[in-house]
Amino acid sequence: MTDSETIVLDGAVAIDGAEKFSHSAERLRTEFPAIEWRTDAAGEGAELPVIRLRDDADLEEGALRIRTGQSAGGAPDVTVEGGPFSGVIYGVEELIRRGKGQGGKLSLGRETIEQSPGLKYRTFWTWDHSTNWELSQVGQQEIGVFNPYGKPPSGFLADYKRLVDYCSINRIAAVVIYGFLRDSHGGIEVAQELCRYANQRGVRILPGIAIGSYGGVYWEGDHRYNLATWLRKNPQFAASMEKGVGFQLEDLAFPLNFPRSDYTVSACPSAPETMDWMSEAVSWMAETFEIGGINIEAGDYGVCGCDRCVARRGEREEAKRRAADTGESWSHADMADNFPRLFEAANAKRDDLWLYSELQWDNLLDPDAHQATDRLPKGGIYQHTANRTYWGRLKNELQRDYVMDLPTQPNVLRCQFACQWNGDERTERYALNASTFAEMAQKSHAVGMQGLTVWGEPSPYFATVELSYLAFARFSYEPTLTWERFIDEDVAPLLGGRDAADLFIATAGEVDAHQTLAPERLEVLRRQVRDAGDAVSGEAARRWLTLEERIAKRQFMGR
Repeated sequence: MTDSETIVLDGAVAIDGAEKFSHSAERLRTEFPAIEWRTDAAGEGAELPVIRLRDDADLEEGALRIRTGQSAGGAPDVTVEGGPFSGVIYGVEELIRRGKGQGGKLSLGRETIEQSPGLKYRTFWTWDHSTNWELSQVGQQEIGVFNPYGKPPSGFLADYKRLVDYCSINRIAAVVIYGFLRDSHGGIEVAQELCRYANQRGVRILPGIAIGSYGGVYWEGDHRYNLATWLRKNPQFAASMEKGVGFQLEDLAFPLNFPRSDYTVSACPSAPETMDWMSEAVSWMAETFEIGGINIEAGDYGVCGCDRCVARRGEREEAKRRAADTGESWSHADMADNFPRLFEAANAKRDDLWLYSELQWDNLLDPDAHQATDRLPKGGIYQHTANRTYWGRLKNELQRDYVMDLPTQPNVLRCQFACQWNGDERTERYALNASTFAEMAQKSHAVGMQGLTVWGEPSPYFATVELSYLAFARFSYEPTLTWERFIDEDVAPLLGGRDAADLFIATAGEVDAHQTLAPERLEVLRRQVRDAGDAVSGEAARRWLTLEERIAKRQFMGR
């Protein structure tokens, strides 16, 4: 049925392209169960309304186009076209978003819809042990880098499938996973299953590795590409560390703990045997798993100081940069010398990978930090990490001309705060970080950065987390979005209207801003939140409940 402005699909509707885009077809069935979806009648477009799902190689990855019309027989005809990998999936999700709320029918305006990502590289960063999206299981952790995996073996897929589903629906393009391969959560077969699941949903899986550290390619287990296993057989290639393993973040109120274990061993990056082994391991990973890329770093908890390493780095990198207790615990020269080889090893197996090169923390504005990296290969994705204080500098000082002149291209920004790694003894994981993510996406776009990475470990069950992720997703895809439009279009419907959204944001902001609050003030806030939750139902009520529980916990602790 059509009128001058709207197409309405109900009754029997054909899907043309359902075999190729099986996940998108299933999403339509799930979201519109009252429609009789037909995949055996796609050629009968003149007889039935039809939705056509089509790749378009001329569109960029993640871009979409939705066109509406009529068949020769007068039936509604909707074509969803998308750029490689994820565009059709995003297009169907846009169709779902616009078409719901019509009593089971799919209603769509007749105008052509065209959208493309403002930031190409939109990525969640995670550790396996502290990614908690399946909340009904034991073993949850919230901080740490050298942690054992404490959940049941099934927990890895349980967490990451939920995370992938969220990314697919909300146009978050990729997920970095440190701890991608562990014997304790299923090893090779489980990692392969996750990659297949993510690819069907248009989400890239990017294992995180480090050159000669962080467990190698196989983070934990009795495997030839696990670093501790290799070094036990080849102890002569172990690194001679300049100082003890570890680091401290200036924007974190408490000291970090780095207990010695197999997780903390490192290999000398100047030993040819180390890089032969790393290159072989990267080739194996790119060939064995349907990954979407790799996040590669030089390791950030210490540097090999053997004579060969010192001589190789030479004048490109002064040792004094790492001499103090609070100095750098990584080497840009190590990355510059060794990333190209791993880059080539991965690309020899796959030509569609996103290969991130981590350029470490708080040095994007430091010209000396870029001297060692001026010959890194084009085609890499160069990631600059910022803690909270440094973000304040970038927000005010980073300019487009500077970014365009960097020797590394393209560049992305990574947020190392708005998570557990900055702040006071409370975790920022559950804070309302929406405005931070919005600002970082808008600034990145304005200065010519091509991506943004944020932490994606806690579950969006918590409404503050959900709204933060939603801001990241919306502003990174559409950086020209205004805050007011985001609140009106995306937040208000989730909480019971604009006034409710304003109250939620103000209350969460006050709770986040004060490590201690008077008991009387906490009670006022809790009652306001309780009343707002009582005024709504369903998922909106659940969102208010999660904020009330945060306040109630503060009351119980007396601050």
